[in-house]
Amino acid sequence: MDTVKRFLSKTSLLWVIVYFILMTIFMTWPLVTRMGNSIVGQLGDNIYFVWMIGWFKKALFDLHVNPFNVWFLNYPEGWSLAYTEITPAQILIALPFSLIGGPTLAYNAALLITFVLSGLGMYIWVRHLTGRFDAALIAGTIFAFIPFRFAHFLIGHLNLSGTQWFPFYFMGFFDLLESKKWSWKPILLAGISLGLIGLTSQYYLYMALILSAFMVIFYLLFIERGLLKSRLFWKGMGYSAVVALPLVLVAIAPYVSLVNQGAMPDRNLGILEMYSASPTDFILPSTQHFLWGQWIGAHFNRDMWVEGTLYIGLVSALLGLLAWFKRKDQPYRKLIVLMLWGGIFALIMAMGIDFHWLGQEITMQTPAFLSRWVHRASFPILLPGYLFFRFFPLYAKLRSLMRFGVFVLVFSSAAAGLGSAWLLKKVGIKWQAAAALLILVLVFIDFYPGPYKQFADVKARPVDTWLSAQPGQGAVIQFPFSMEQDQEQTYYTLIYNKPYVGGFFNAFPPAQYNHITPLMANFPDQQSVTLARQLGVQYLVVAQNAYPDTNKLQQECEGLGLYLASTQGDQMVFEFKQ
Repeated sequence: MDTVKRFLSKTSLLWVIVYFILMTIFMTWPLVTRMGNSIVGQLGDNIYFVWMIGWFKKALFDLHVNPFNVWFLNYPEGWSLAYTEITPAQILIALPFSLIGGPTLAYNAALLITFVLSGLGMYIWVRHLTGRFDAALIAGTIFAFIPFRFAHFLIGHLNLSGTQWFPFYFMGFFDLLESKKWSWKPILLAGISLGLIGLTSQYYLYMALILSAFMVIFYLLFIERGLLKSRLFWKGMGYSAVVALPLVLVAIAPYVSLVNQGAMPDRNLGILEMYSASPTDFILPSTQHFLWGQWIGAHFNRDMWVEGTLYIGLVSALLGLLAWFKRKDQPYRKLIVLMLWGGIFALIMAMGIDFHWLGQEITMQTPAFLSRWVHRASFPILLPGYLFFRFFPLYAKLRSLMRFGVFVLVFSSAAAGLGSAWLLKKVGIKWQAAAALLILVLVFIDFYPGPYKQFADVKARPVDTWLSAQPGQGAVIQFPFSMEQDQEQTYYTLIYNKPYVGGFFNAFPPAQYNHITPLMANFPDQQSVTLARQLGVQYLVVAQNAYPDTNKLQQECEGLGLYLASTQGDQMVFEFKQ
């Protein structure tokens, strides 16, 4: 028996990894049975990341070119990947699988790995704090399977699913705050993890830096004022920044280049209001829940359910409250205080520029004594985020301020681990395993989305196969032109390997696309056809179901100097007459 215990103790991390792998398979079932050809949900942002993985593999291993410069999209102007989030850390995880089984397999594998690594990271952090296997496993399970992660998993946000670096970063960050002696471990852990956060999501990097600055200031002013004069503290923080700097510079370089070119304009207030969280987002269960999700969706405003799925969890909240009320009995009480105020700051920032409730902006009636100067009946309740939007560098380029909410979930998951550690200590040794298992079951009931039923096949259209067989590098354009920036259209370029006038431009449309859109929207007419020729287009692909009379369409196109080269499935392909 002692030999078995020693073996289990030495291999505990391996068993934890196996646990998170099995739980991930179960919680995302049946994705593992169709990894190579399907993706969860409908086609959308997910297929863009499938394309990105395929493009990186092709650029690096086949063409040996810079993958950030996508010359064949937005043709002939070209396009930079920095117009959207590049997430090279996630791509790096996916690439080996792409070499084995293609980009769809790689995309699915990378997504599933984020569940395993997120849980493992939180487990390691809480195990480091408490020394308890059971409490750490509870915290890791909560963080791995919070509804926030399932929402972005379902919609296909490979970048935002990359939450695995947060526990490692904050473990190093908090150790630096409380360190009484010099050690490279927290310096390297915090620095490298921050760099990996930057290489995963620019949103996460920017928000993590703002939050970290707040927490350092709060800690120095209200918790440990003596650190202000501590050479050890500032030296540790400085070295950590130096460690992070190379990775952070690599991560931000493409975006800085675009900003300097004026290619990333500020967002308008209307967009920010739409993507601002409500306090209710943190207490409403997910609409994807297997039992009460449908009822939640029917009775509450969940129009922004993807970004607004920020549910902390009932079990997590209760355990976190327990950690707070029992903090004086714990050696990490300063950490619990800092987690609370860091979480409050993140929650306020997630609520954006003005106050919302259940997704609706809350306004105050203009007092009578102000009506003489304020010519409006009501005004919004502004939040600190408004000042950041007006005065803080680059803040106005963010779209979804709700994403600050992920840090609330990081701290609430860790706090739940600390609370469960206290609780399990109070339970007799005989009942500790049963108590931990009961908590895990309750977490499962609180978060489980149910088996996934909707999948989209990732496959080429007949027209893409036909285009791939055509000689030369003549450019392709898709009509109606509104389809040009659909994510799947970008994916199809992996199949036919020709330049494409469009691309995935929903974040920051490039100049050429903005310029030609009004003209191309009138296809088929002389201006649109002439412009297509000027852009180097050879193949005009037209979706038949978008035009009520295809015979009339063909006649109009032929009258404009085109001829029908082929009909493939529901797509007609026109070329210019010689």
